[in-house]
Amino acid sequence: MSTTDTAKTVDLNADMGESFGPWNMGDDTALLDIVTSANIACGFHAGDPDVMAATMTLARDNGVGIGAHPGFPDLQGFGRRKMHMSAAGLGNMVRYQLGAAQGMARALGTEVRHLKLHGALSNMACVDHDMARACYEAALEVDPDIIIMVLAATAMEDVVRELGCNWCGEIFADRAYNDDGTLVDRSLPGAVIHDAALAGPRILQMVQEGAIITESGKRIPTSIDTICLHGDTAEAVELAKSVRSSLEAGGVKLAQFSGRQG
Repeated sequence: MSTTDTAKTVDLNADMGESFGPWNMGDDTALLDIVTSANIACGFHAGDPDVMAATMTLARDNGVGIGAHPGFPDLQGFGRRKMHMSAAGLGNMVRYQLGAAQGMARALGTEVRHLKLHGALSNMACVDHDMARACYEAALEVDPDIIIMVLAATAMEDVVRELGCNWCGEIFADRAYNDDGTLVDRSLPGAVIHDAALAGPRILQMVQEGAIITESGKRIPTSIDTICLHGDTAEAVELAKSVRSSLEAGGVKLAQFSGRQG
């Protein structure tokens, strides 16, 4: 979708498959009735093989696009603690997790359409070109046709444009933005948006304007192909319903992204 589209179309995605053993995180079943794409944990920051299989099966049966959601090997910290790794280590970490997701998807008669980095890995890569390139080149070595989901208007977008690969630009429905296009740190007040009544109209305005609206009110023109809702947020289902209903009421069509190139 571009800012000049007359009939706007956008994808809704959610991070999910983040339960582990008997411990449950989020309401993936409810979210899969609302979203059009799912980013499924690959076992490093969250999830396990049984959870991955169950989540992919639900996504497949609901016609929801499946994505691999690799993160740092940090179950205790939920992948939200920074780790410093070599480019080779980053690449192998992404290859390993993407391979696991692909293997499970194929066994279930479906496929992995896209890849999205998780948590601290994503936050670091959105300001570090070399880190983003190490992760994305590794993913493309595993699957040259995979769609890379990037935080719009960050170093991630610069890298996928340079690589000439399939990609889509993402904004967040439940997070506040800094003026440089990065997300406000979770430790700061207002970083996470919990009010469903605020989330829907806010996202509709961004899609209509074709721009990220930051905390200060600054507009950052960008490609908005998909909108993320974090499945681990307590209000995730209500936020998702608000965003979907606001977009539909505003004449925005919801559908899986097809991916841009270059």
